[in-house]
Amino acid sequence: MKLFLPILLSSAALAQTPASSNVLGSEYPKLFPDGHAMFLITAPQARSVAVELMGTGAPPFTMSVDDKGVWTVTTPVIAPGFHYYAIVIDGVRTNDPGSQTFFGYARETSGIDVPDPSATFYEVRNVPHGEVRVLWYTAKTTGQTRRIFVYVPPGYDQDLKRRYPVLYLQHGSGENERGWTLQGCANFIADNLLAEKNAQPFLIVMENGYGVGRSNEAFEKIVVDDLVPFIDAKFRTEANARGRAMAGLSMGGGQALAIAAAHPETFASVASLSGAARSFDVEKFKRPLRLFWIGCGTEDRLFEGSKKIHEQLTAAKITHEWWQAEGTHEWQTWRKHFYDLAQKLFR
Repeated sequence: MKLFLPILLSSAALAQTPASSNVLGSEYPKLFPDGHAMFLITAPQARSVAVELMGTGAPPFTMSVDDKGVWTVTTPVIAPGFHYYAIVIDGVRTNDPGSQTFFGYARETSGIDVPDPSATFYEVRNVPHGEVRVLWYTAKTTGQTRRIFVYVPPGYDQDLKRRYPVLYLQHGSGENERGWTLQGCANFIADNLLAEKNAQPFLIVMENGYGVGRSNEAFEKIVVDDLVPFIDAKFRTEANARGRAMAGLSMGGGQALAIAAAHPETFASVASLSGAARSFDVEKFKRPLRLFWIGCGTEDRLFEGSKKIHEQLTAAKITHEWWQAEGTHEWQTWRKHFYDLAQKLFR
């Protein structure tokens, strides 16, 4: 998948609209219908300004300045999906005041979401919507008060006799519990699938994948000993292994594999989305599993590692789902991952 294409603006591309990820009232960045983007920064004292699309490997796009100190650049066509970016002023990275920030690269970072006309499954539609609830709980493991995001499907508060399975869904390195809703649109993907009757209703619990500071050593114990009991006490859950799944992307995918392998009494389903697994012991998954899902984009730097796990599972005759398609290590791929996974969970 090519991230950028040459700048060839057609007449149809001349109509520009502010990016959906802009702050309220900000005109820039602007998006062209065919995928070009235009950035504008006012910096009269600056000697050089550029736009850096982070994680792409591409050099920064150098901006041109007018006599009033207004810097602009129109990029080549950017691949659809969510992208972190920075404004580089005289060699120093900073955020774009016109953009919302998203937690990525272990800090608040500007982001731009380029629409994909061929992938509308994560759009906000006129369908019944669930709720994303922000809760705080105390983890006895570390003594911390921790924040979690919980997606509750439509109808949860109406049918008070129904119990729901739970997906524990983790972010990647340098991100946090906000990622799957703000960058990944997991709640809208779930809403749309439920409206189409292509998924079973389930809760989604999103935690911060670090135990203390940037260390994730205590995270497994937090999940099993603190988070799962808290969710089972707070919500009407199917409080057993068959009613729980553990999944995550990149770092979170490795965490999901490790935690599910070590705790068969807690999780009967597991999914790794472009997972960064330090080690994988296929012997620990030779047990009845409700679902084992693994996937990775073919242009992802972690593709060979994910494919090796798939091959190990195949050789061990362990039933699993394998997702392989064009994609890199970025949110558009993980949106597609979740869209496929959500349809197969808890069937």
